[in-house]
Amino acid sequence: MRKLIQGLREFQSNYFVSNQDLFEQLGEGQTPAVLFITCSDSRIVPSLMVNADPGDLFVIRNAGNIIPPFGAANGGEGAAIEYAIHALNITQIIICGHNHCGAMKGLLKLNALQEDMPLVYDWLKHTDATRRLLKENYGDYKGEELLDIAIAENVLTQMDNIKTHPVVRSRMHQGSLNIYGWIYEIETGEILAYHPETNSFAPPQSLLYPEDSADVVHGKFITTDAPPVTRSTVPSPPTYANAIGASWVSAEQADRIFRGSKY
Repeated sequence: MRKLIQGLREFQSNYFVSNQDLFEQLGEGQTPAVLFITCSDSRIVPSLMVNADPGDLFVIRNAGNIIPPFGAANGGEGAAIEYAIHALNITQIIICGHNHCGAMKGLLKLNALQEDMPLVYDWLKHTDATRRLLKENYGDYKGEELLDIAIAENVLTQMDNIKTHPVVRSRMHQGSLNIYGWIYEIETGEILAYHPETNSFAPPQSLLYPEDSADVVHGKFITTDAPPVTRSTVPSPPTYANAIGASWVSAEQADRIFRGSKY
């Protein structure tokens, strides 16, 4: 607690004073550009990852960055999504998983959680589609490689789940809402984004459209100086565990890992 209080004092005397005009504007209301859905893991700091200011991101955090399908749970996730889109008119959603995810480790041994952490057990059942996909398609994988696959497949599952929410379906039908899937690697700071057209993960800037500006979130989010990753620029297929944290995932490997998950 002593460290937190000292940090609060430093925030008030340094950052707040230097950005007082911004905080005065935020006192009048918020206009975030992105709904950022990620894990509660203490190592994940969304605003730090994308160099965003206060007011840039509307954030939902929970164990495993899980979005229950509409009607499956009356928790805060659905309400926050509805508010973000309907009240704040957010047009960009990012669902961000990360490596070494404890929730996904728990999903891989779900039955063992039932006695010691029954609430965690019940929560992870909201992503049972991920567990079943792993069980039926990845029986030959174990350890860290299976965990990496689980993390990626779970991001894609949540991208499917969020589309069951009426406000999301409506805005997507209008063409006014985009949903992105990211994987963040803690050790390197690398982010890979799911590319639906190639069914693979690539640097986030490869998803930008020509009409987009060089930066997405108030001038700080994603730059366009790196070219998209294509089949011709990708080296020979690596293992998926090694691909996380690199700047590419081969199309062939992605086809195997993410079959059935393309939206």
